[in-house]
Amino acid sequence: MSGRGKGGKVKAKAKSRSSRAGLQFQVGRIHRLLRKGNYGERVGAGVTIAQGGVLPNIQAVLLPKKTETKKTA
Repeated sequence: MSGRGKGGKVKAKAKSRSSRAGLQFQVGRIHRLLRKGNYGERVGAGVTIAQGGVLPNIQAVLLPKKTETKKTA
């Protein structure tokens, strides 16, 4: 019995960072891209797509409605 050590505990199944955080996308991939640093172009291209779908909905909800001005006689 040389060099085997003691019987260790059974290792638990690996859990991804995405499942720990409760997210659908890959946390590891996002972390790698952020560490790499050249993500400015990717973010810039995606912003226009997001603005096209989100801004019409935001305008209806957040912008105040036009009210009639009260006429004083």
